[in-house]
Amino acid sequence: MAKIGFIGTGIMGSPMASNLQKAGHSLFLSTHHGAAPADLVAAGAIALASPREVAQEAEFIIVMVPDTPQVEDVLFREDGIAAGLSPNKVVIDMSSISPTATKAFAEKINAKGAQYLDAPVSGGEVGAKAGTLSIMVGGDEKTFARALPLLQSMGKNITLVGGNGDGQTAKVANQIIVALNIQAVAEALVFAAKNGADPAKVREALMGGFASSKILEVHGERMIKGTFDPGFRISLHQKDLNLALAGARELGINLPNTANAQQVFSTCAAIGGSNWDHSALIKGLEHMANFSIRDK
Repeated sequence: MAKIGFIGTGIMGSPMASNLQKAGHSLFLSTHHGAAPADLVAAGAIALASPREVAQEAEFIIVMVPDTPQVEDVLFREDGIAAGLSPNKVVIDMSSISPTATKAFAEKINAKGAQYLDAPVSGGEVGAKAGTLSIMVGGDEKTFARALPLLQSMGKNITLVGGNGDGQTAKVANQIIVALNIQAVAEALVFAAKNGADPAKVREALMGGFASSKILEVHGERMIKGTFDPGFRISLHQKDLNLALAGARELGINLPNTANAQQVFSTCAAIGGSNWDHSALIKGLEHMANFSIRDK
């Protein structure tokens, strides 16, 4: 069993870390941003003062924080992970961040004789708890093979996409698809309800046809019931779409539907919804239409 440092025990990170414990691995947690989760400590995790100390104790160091600046901080602050690394240790960043920044971070970590994998995930809190996340990995094949048993404790669909940064590129692509599917479901339900049909019955009918999808199944139900506790927060999906749009500018391409979905998320944020689940994109459409599918 491996010694694993885990930094970032929030909505996603905490159940991921718990699944590693259940698989028999030893956990080391950092308290540099607050107390370690009591349930993980009760199950045997050891709390240490800094990411540097975590890196000194662990063979694998997993990072699961919100955005690029937080990853950079936890890696390269004075008492960060990089300061505690020695050769052949593996840093696995499972956050969803900039592919360009990821390549730069990997170069610095690899220069220390350690190895770096970017391994962002898809599947949300439900997948994190169930250990069924999809994991998109960037890095070399030997390091991927070393880390695979750990990743298998947290996910089911695990793919080595390519070199460092390619995992993050795949995750940005994933977030484009998810956002546009959420918007499609939301627009369809608003259209149906405004036209006098029962949106729940419309969803039921669509689930049996070519329009069926996981998003129609899970998020469509949330839209109809109005259950918008995260989940995956709108603010985080905005961050991911910003990565997509910034990347598109770098590449000289246009992502018009991605930009449109971002505008609807911005409407949600403007009416106080930054911390709603991303299925609440429908509330931005409802706000613009002055109509709610749940008022029928």
